[in-house]
Amino acid sequence: MSTFKRIFLIVLDSVGIGEASDAEDFGDKGADTLGHIADHMGGLKMPNMEKLGLGNIREVQGIKESPSPLAHYAKMEEASNGKDTMTGHWEIMGLHIEQPFRTFPDGFPEELISELEKRTKRKVIGNKPASGTEIIKELGKEHMETGALIVYTSADSVLQIAAHEDVVPIDELYHICEIAREITKRKEYMVGRVIARPFVGDPGNFERTANRHDYALKPFGRTVMNELKDENFNVIALGKISDIYDGEGVTKAIRTESNMDGMDKLVQSQDMDFEGLSFLNLVDFDAKYGHRRDPEGYGNALEAYDERLPEVLEKLREDDLLLITADHGNDPVHQGTDHTREYVPLVAYYKGIDEGKDLGLRKTFADIGATVADNFGVKMPEHGQSFLNQLKK
Repeated sequence: MSTFKRIFLIVLDSVGIGEASDAEDFGDKGADTLGHIADHMGGLKMPNMEKLGLGNIREVQGIKESPSPLAHYAKMEEASNGKDTMTGHWEIMGLHIEQPFRTFPDGFPEELISELEKRTKRKVIGNKPASGTEIIKELGKEHMETGALIVYTSADSVLQIAAHEDVVPIDELYHICEIAREITKRKEYMVGRVIARPFVGDPGNFERTANRHDYALKPFGRTVMNELKDENFNVIALGKISDIYDGEGVTKAIRTESNMDGMDKLVQSQDMDFEGLSFLNLVDFDAKYGHRRDPEGYGNALEAYDERLPEVLEKLREDDLLLITADHGNDPVHQGTDHTREYVPLVAYYKGIDEGKDLGLRKTFADIGATVADNFGVKMPEHGQSFLNQLKK
């Protein structure tokens, strides 16, 4: 019988807590997402995460160490070779990624673009690393006049295709992205994700819509989510979780439009009667603030998230477990617009903890997947060490 009937797992996308031991190998010496945001804000106001023990993991301006934290806590390091969304999430669910996904700082190879143009019967413009909002501003008018696809990348392993919904209907854009996904699966490209980026409006007043869709590679092996699904447990994927795992191991996928909508959907999942995992990614931290190097917006978003936590804690049942972590860093004061190789926090809360304790330095994110598998009695992943026994009441 499971120790916990339901596990709620929140990934605070990109909320790293300081440079990892190998950060220099990734060009990330000195990176510190949470610390630098707190310094920029003159102190972060996150009283609920503070009570859970965030300040016990490490010192952060405005977030004090709690003498008796409500949750168990730890610092985790990434074992896989990478610092992207997919590598971090796949590792959380028990995989170890040796071969990093490719990035394209000079745009995509000519042969890839030529094949995409030939198969979609549309020209490509852009083909460079860019901010999604900026490249739409720059090329949106030309796209509307010619019907050419706006293709761009970022510091991540991603091929993004932007198109106006009145010029390229959503169904066509999704089909185009499926073609791009098929091409970029090849070993010579190894692109982590293809993303449809539809927008609306007029030149000078474009706006991206919520019809974004991610096309990820399938995980390179079975994850804990596959094991849960096969044993008839629920795996509720909130936000971009289903996209990250390409639907593998998901029993119910629910889209979200923002961090706050994500918290709404998490709370709604707490009202469902299920046994298994509810898994949420809060993407705004990364997409809206980390990559755009906006420490002020990032700090405000962290504080807004923290304000929602009491509702989540209150709704937890006696046999529920809440896990809060991150998948990498994205220091908004670091050079460039890339993710940063950092340690991530881990907070484990359930009702009835007398006093939270330090779960130590976890050597891989896969310890979370191992703990989830251990709790539900499904096949353990090859990587990761369960900390379930350290949580037991």
